[in-house]
Formats: sequence, structure tokens, C-alpha cells
Amino acid sequence: MSSESFMTPVARNQTEVFAIHGANPEVLAYAMAKYSRSALSMRESLAEISAQRAEQFLNTFYFQYGHRSIADLAHVAMSIERLSLLAAMVLVDEQRWDGQERSTRYQNFLKSGWYFPDFGQDSASAQLYSETIEGLFGAYKRVNDAVFDALRRRVACPEAMKPEAYERTLKARAFDVARYLLPLATNTSLGQITNARTLETQVSRLLSHPAAEIRDLGVKLREAATGPAWVVNAEAGATFVEMVEASDPELVSEAASLLTREVRSAPTLVKYAQPNDYQIQTRAELAQAAEELLESLPHAGSPVVDLVEPTETLEVELAATLLYSASHHSYRQIRDLVAGLPEARVIEIVELGLRHRGKHDEALRAFHAGAALRFDILMDTGGFRDMHRHRRCTQIIQPITARHGYETPACGDLGPEVNVLAEAGILGDYQSAVEQAHRASAQIAAGMAPEAAQSALYLLPLATRIRSLFKMDFAEAQYIIELRSGPAGHFSYRRTAWEMYLAFQRQHPELARHIRVTDFTKPIDLLQR
Repeated sequence: MSSESFMTPVARNQTEVFAIHGANPEVLAYAMAKYSRSALSMRESLAEISAQRAEQFLNTFYFQYGHRSIADLAHVAMSIERLSLLAAMVLVDEQRWDGQERSTRYQNFLKSGWYFPDFGQDSASAQLYSETIEGLFGAYKRVNDAVFDALRRRVACPEAMKPEAYERTLKARAFDVARYLLPLATNTSLGQITNARTLETQVSRLLSHPAAEIRDLGVKLREAATGPAWVVNAEAGATFVEMVEASDPELVSEAASLLTREVRSAPTLVKYAQPNDYQIQTRAELAQAAEELLESLPHAGSPVVDLVEPTETLEVELAATLLYSASHHSYRQIRDLVAGLPEARVIEIVELGLRHRGKHDEALRAFHAGAALRFDILMDTGGFRDMHRHRRCTQIIQPITARHGYETPACGDLGPEVNVLAEAGILGDYQSAVEQAHRASAQIAAGMAPEAAQSALYLLPLATRIRSLFKMDFAEAQYIIELRSGPAGHFSYRRTAWEMYLAFQRQHPELARHIRVTDFTKPIDLLQR
């Protein structure tokens, strides 16, 4: 063997770090993936890779060999505008997701518009739907105006505060109350940045949803990822190309290829995303199993937060979580029922969640089991949407329904004894609007086929309670409680964070001493945001 085979490596102590800008997401993913098989530098790899070569590589290694981690390296930024709040809830339900949405706490949604489902020939349901939406928006405006006036009477403007800042802050506090009346049909907009693997699973999940708007959203996401992207500097580039053409026609082709070329964010990695049969079939079978097993289980009253202590086996937890995801009962009720079933029946339920799993399907989120802390939370949908942003925990969200009733905002952070709606003289108007929306939703759902009854959900306002199971470790519980109980937050999730703390304190008093919670029961300064 040649001595050259064992040559001592050259010492190189100058670590180089540089940011990369301008590469197409899939090309960059290919270049980064090459580190595992090539000694080329990033600059060398990007210089030799074309979009066509990246597509060939990804078709082989991503789709044929299943190296899905490659898609984690391709990050795609997207803007999704004029989708309903209901669709937004489904869209953002990814554990690997980053984004921002229009805030119902700081913006007036009165002119946002709303989604109108296809009722076909059912003109009566269409008319009831429109009248109910208009009624909710009318109540939204009345409540917002009345609460703002009530807060202005109660809270004086400090001398050191500018009048415009004072009004802006109180308007935001009024939105905190009025937003309870926004129906799930309300249009919103959001931006997201995800890796291509998350985008592919997101598209597939949306295409598998029973609601037509959400399936259509999946199609549009796939088209946006595979089709031409909107290039921020395209207009300026085209103008510059025209200038080049006028001064030097021989350079215009090269300038155009650099400055006005078409960019596609993820033309390869998302193009095969289709409805997920595993999710569709399992959802239907779990719903049937839950209906059969839980039929005689009463809907007992539930606290805002129930910290369910882990007494069950892993098998029982998995079966109970699967049934929970398809029902409207509390986790404690379901867990106790499943714990009493024969072991073989428990295993049947677990296998129900895996029976239709395909070769490349990840197991359902319900299989993320074993966390020490399980908070079963029942709160208004608006407040839940703020809690929904916590990605380090596992969230099992039950289907939205009106059967849990609705929340009435009792205070605007003025203290538990102050009912700001009553003080504003608008409490009856608020309750009437929410209850009418719930009745209209039930009436429309009763007259439609099960697959079309999703249309009725759009009428439910954000006041409607929704149940979800949050599974986490101590560090995440500590983080959520400290962050969400803070005085700058919305009083809905501040209350939930406080109840999480109290539940944790009852079970783990010594550990609770290390959580820097803000006492929800004490009034706060409304002018501090």
C-alpha cells in the first residue's frame, strides 16, 4: 500500500461561517444534502447544481429511497390570504410550523369579509347562514363600541400618556372582548415558513379534510409551491433589463436570465402530495368506535383545566387518546372507561389507529404518548388559538362543536368581580347573538348530509368552547404558565395558564414553587400591553 494513502491531513484552523441568500429552496436542500456524500464546499456545490439536477436528485433520493430528511433543508415562505378562521385553525395545526396571523386582539375584523359555503339548492340554509353571520358582525361592532366606552369611563388617561396611545390601547382591550363574537367564517390572512417535508404533509392533511374550503386550500398550497413564486424584486429586475437592452443589447439575455428568471419554491418535493387514505379511513373508524364505546358515557361537567395524573399503562393511554381525538368527552372519563376494558379490546383500539398506515405515513399524533403532564383544557376557541401556538407539546384537538356551550368574558382584566359586558350594558345582546348562532348552526347541520354538515361549523363564534389535550414535560409547562399568565396577555388564556398552575401546584407543590406565575385573580393595569 502506498504511503500516500496515509498522508497526514493538513491542519486548517480557520472555521468559515457564511449566510446563504438567493438559492432556490430545493437547490439549497440538494447542496446541503451533498455534504454527506461529497467533500465539495457549499459554494462549489451551489455553483455546479442546476434546478434540473436538483429535481433529478430529489426524485431519486426523496421519493424512491425515502430519504425524507432532505426536505427538511428546503424552507418555503408562503402567504395565505382570505381564508376562514376555521381553515386557519386546521392549516396551522403542524408541530413543525412557523408563522404569524392577523391578530383578533389588535385589528378590527368588521370589514374582513367571510367565507360562504356552497349550499347548492338549499336556499333556506344559505339565507339563514347569511343572516346569522351578519347578526354576529353587528353584535361584534356593538360590543366593541360599548366596551370601549365603558373602559374609557373607568380608566382615565394618565398625564404622561399620549391620547392616541391611550385610545389605541383601550381599543385593543375592547377587541379582546368583542372577538368572542367573530364567527369561524371570518376571513383572516397569515404567513408561514415551513420546510418542504412539513409542507408536503400539510398539503396532504388538508386534502384529506371533510370541509370543501380546506380541501381547496390544500390544492392551492400545492399549486403555489410547484408553480411560479412571486419574486419580490421581479419588477425592479425587469426595469433594469430594459435599461440594459437600451444601452447594450448583447447583454440583455444574460441580464434577463439572472434578474427575471422564473422561481419555483418546491416544484419537486410537494408535487405528489395527495389525500391521505390512512387519515381518512382511520378518522372514520375511530369516530365509529368512539360512538359505540362512549355512547352511554354522560357528558359530565368539566373544569377549565384538568391535570390528569398518569396512572394508566401505555396501551391504555394510546387507546384513550385515540378515542379522545374522535369524541367530545373528557380524557379522564375516557381513560377510566378504557382502563376497565379487557386487554385484548384495548389492543384492538390501538391497532385501529395503525391498521391503514401506509409505507411512508407517520403514525397519528395520538401515538405521541408517555408525557408526564397531561392537561385536558376546555376554553373558548379564540383563547385556544393563542394556546395552539405552543409547538413543543403534543396537542390532541377534539372536533369543534357547540355542545360544550360558550364563554362569556366576565372581566376585561379589571378583576374577577367586574363583568365588563354588564357594565357596558351589552351582556344580553352578547348572549343573544352567540345563542342564536349556535341554534342556526344546529338547524343547518340537521338539514344536511353528514359530509356537508361541516358548513354549519362556520357559524360558531370564537366564544364557543373547544376541548384539547396538551401533553408536555415540566419545562414546557413552566414556560407556558409563565408566558401565558403574564399581564400583557389576553384574559382568556391568562385564566387557563393560572388554572394550569393551580392544578400543577395541587399535585406537585414543591416543583410549583419554581414557576413564576402571575396571579390571574389580581387586577392589572389595562394601559400596559
